[in-house]
Amino acid sequence: MTLKPLVPQVRTVGIDGILVTFADKMSEDANRAALALRSEIENLNWNGVEETSTSLASTYIRIDTAKVTHADISNLLRQVLDARDWHNAPLPSGRKLWRVPTVYGTDLAPQLDETAKVAGFTPEEAIARLSRTRVRVLTIGFAPGQPYLGPLGPEFDIPRLKDLTPMVPEGALVLAISQLVLFSGPKPTGWRHVGQTAFRCFRPEAEKSFALNPGDEMLFEPITKEQLIEIQSKNSDGSGGAICEDIDA
Repeated sequence: MTLKPLVPQVRTVGIDGILVTFADKMSEDANRAALALRSEIENLNWNGVEETSTSLASTYIRIDTAKVTHADISNLLRQVLDARDWHNAPLPSGRKLWRVPTVYGTDLAPQLDETAKVAGFTPEEAIARLSRTRVRVLTIGFAPGQPYLGPLGPEFDIPRLKDLTPMVPEGALVLAISQLVLFSGPKPTGWRHVGQTAFRCFRPEAEKSFALNPGDEMLFEPITKEQLIEIQSKNSDGSGGAICEDIDA
């Protein structure tokens, strides 16, 4: 049975925040709604709105309370929310598709075989499915520039590990609960390490320190370990050999 989307909830957060929540858990359409609403608010350029951002299923607005009140912006939000079905809204323009060279398995990503087994596939089948799945940057969080990506199919709705992996490197692609995370730096994790890239999500030396934006899409295309080593030796720009192209719609 398909669950009916929640009526968007508008709530105050702290002294200067407003949160619009489209669902109580991540789904493709709730994330779509959050991204589309944020884009609309940015385009409307309301007086007193200082900042916007999105999470997996919500849009956040920070206001200047010397210029506007929570009630002022909440009333404007209700008018915008009532104007359309945001769960079926078009995604924002200006998004990018990133094709990222990725090593699946080997000693560089040692939990691929285990992940495949839990999902009910051979390693080869798991690689084929993961590498042809175009995933969206659902949100940026937990660490600077670090994307949560998805959704993957229900076959990859597998739980987190009971025990943490002590450390995975920058560029690690990890999987759990029908999502991927591409690590922006070395960290411990309870997600399974299935792929390894040379893509740097966080580039503090660059004018644009976050390589990705919510709404961008990614494909993790399989390469060999030897090819990745070659890419790493020439990775001065942090792209990890990725190809970036505009998404028309």
